Order: sequence, then structure tokens, then C-alpha cells
Amino acid sequence: MNVILFPFSEYWWFYLAFTGLILVLLSIDLVAHRHSDVLSFRAASLWCVFWVALALAYCYFAHVITSAQLGPQTARRLSLEYLTGYLVEKSLSVDNIFVFALIFRYFGIEPRYQRKILFYGVLGAIVFRGLFIAAGAALMRFEWVPIAFGVFLVVTGGRMAFGSDTHIDPAANPFVRLARRFLPVTPALHGSRLWVRLNGIPHITPLMIVLLVVETTDVLFAVDSVPAVFAVTSEPLIVFTSNVFAILGLRALYFLLAGAMDRFRALKYGLAGVLVFVGVKMAVLDHLSQDRFPAGVSLAVIVSILAVSILPSLARPQRELLVRRSAGIVCMTLSAVAFAFAFGSDGEVLAAVGAIPLTVSAGCYAICGLFLIRG
Repeated sequence: MNVILFPFSEYWWFYLAFTGLILVLLSIDLVAHRHSDVLSFRAASLWCVFWVALALAYCYFAHVITSAQLGPQTARRLSLEYLTGYLVEKSLSVDNIFVFALIFRYFGIEPRYQRKILFYGVLGAIVFRGLFIAAGAALMRFEWVPIAFGVFLVVTGGRMAFGSDTHIDPAANPFVRLARRFLPVTPALHGSRLWVRLNGIPHITPLMIVLLVVETTDVLFAVDSVPAVFAVTSEPLIVFTSNVFAILGLRALYFLLAGAMDRFRALKYGLAGVLVFVGVKMAVLDHLSQDRFPAGVSLAVIVSILAVSILPSLARPQRELLVRRSAGIVCMTLSAVAFAFAFGSDGEVLAAVGAIPLTVSAGCYAICGLFLIRG
């Protein structure tokens, strides 16, 4: 059983201060864009850079403080776990963006009204993840929970890879049906207002219905994403901070990728590979390792999986098939090399990394290679 280095009972003040900082940042974001309905590509790019830089600055700050209190080795491990968790959450947040785009398209919401929904969506996502992390931290005390979480992530990754493209039917959402049953809904939008009073009777607008769909979708995504980060680290503080920083830039990332979503067709296989890897790590590898599975190896595997799933999408359409298959061949080659080191070598590489990490890395590369070549 891993010892929690930053228990909430002792570090509640840090959680409180961090939450206050996030609220201030969200307020600055809201005020900065109060006169702009849609972020331009340039503005979205700058805000994405700002949020990523802020997440990395926090990582450096936390590393310095932890190194002074717990030693440089522990600080390095925690920093790698934070970066890995942040990367996992940032990657999964792209899937959120695809679903949000489908929701807005379904309801016919114009881009000028999407900004407000995305702001409240980010705020709701932070609240829901906080609740899920608190529950997950309590459950992680039982030895069977990491195994159950790991199996759940593997199954989720398999469904993402082999299932059809994400389909959302907002009309079937139980909260939407409940709202329409008990509350009057206006037939048309009333600007960016969520509710209006007509003939003295309060009505919710279709924009409020969209917000309900977005918030309940956030809950579904939290069910996947929170166990994924617990697969990387057992520290609730790292899980919480990496989650929050990853979703803070969700709105800017949406406007950055809104025009290019259809091109990232291979990304779902990369996200599926990440979920499968962290699930296997949580359910099997952490128990086989003497301590936890090396955070540096986890980070390298996840970065590699995401890179080979994104690169084909950056090529020109007529060259995409060639690039995708080339990336698949590279993955298969890396898989063969990793297997060779794992089972046919007793040199420095095997001694430094270990047979189990090399075998798992080889398996992940092989799966991604097959998906890319097939796709």
C-alpha cells in the first residue's frame, strides 16, 4: 500500500489556496473575453500556450518545494507522475472537445453562444472531478479497487478503439427529458440567456438544455479520466492538480481545434492505446513491480502512442494514408526492438529499464502499429 505524502487532513490549506487561485484564473479568463463571443485562432493559440506554460510552471514550483522537503528523488518521481497525469488528462480532454462539437451541431448553437456554455462546462468539470477524486482517494485504500479501475480502463480503451465513432443523442439525456417535463422551455434562443420570464412565468432556454447536456457529459468523462490518473499516481493532490490544469485550457483548445476536428481520425486509436496502457499498468504492472511502475517509462510510452496517432493527421489528405502506414511500420519496428531487448539481452538497457516495462512498451507499440496500418 502506497503512503499518501500529502493527505488532505494536513494539506487542506493548499487545496483551498489552489482552488482559490483557479477561481481567480477563471475570473480573469471570463473578464478578458467578455466582449468577444468567439476566440480567434491566434487568441486561442496564445491562451493554449498560456495554460500549458502555467501547468509547467506549477510543476517546477512543486518540484522545488517537494525536493526541499522530501528529497530530490521523491520530487523527481512526483514531477514525472504529475506530467504523465497532465498529459493523459489533456489527451482525453480532446475527446471532450469532439463530443462538445457534436452537441453544439445537434442543437444548432452558433459559435457566439458556445463560449458561455464552454465556460460553465469547464467550471462544472472542475467540481465533478473534485468530487470523483475525493471518492476515488477513499476507495483506493482497498487493494481490489486499483485492479477494478485498471480492468475498467482496458475495457473502455477497447470500446473506444473498436466501437463506432462517438454518437450523442441529447434528446435521450435523462436530465434533458426531466427538465422538459417539469420546466417550460422556450422554442427559440433568447441570445445568450439561460432562462427568461415570459408572461410572468420562468422559462429555460434551449441554451440551458445544452448546458445540462454538457454538464452530464462531463460526469461521464470524469468516470473515465479520474481512474486513468489514479493509474499514474496514488497521490490525490497530483490527481487533482493535473486534472484541473488539463481542463482549464479546454475552452481555448476547443476554438483552436474546432475547424480541424475531422482530420484527427487516428487520434481515437491513440487515446484507446493510452487507456489500455494505464489500465494494464494499474491492474498488473504496479503489483508486479517492487514499488510503482517507473513514471519515466509511463510518460515515454504515452507520449510515443499519442505522437504516432497524431502525426498522420497532420499530413496532407492525399499523403495521409502513406504517413499513417509509415507510422505503423515505425511502431512495429519499435515493438520488435523492445521485444528483442526484453527477451534477448542482458545488457545495460535491460538492467536499467527491466523486462516488464520493455514487454509492455512492445505490446503497446504493436497494437498502435496494427491500428495505424489497418486504418
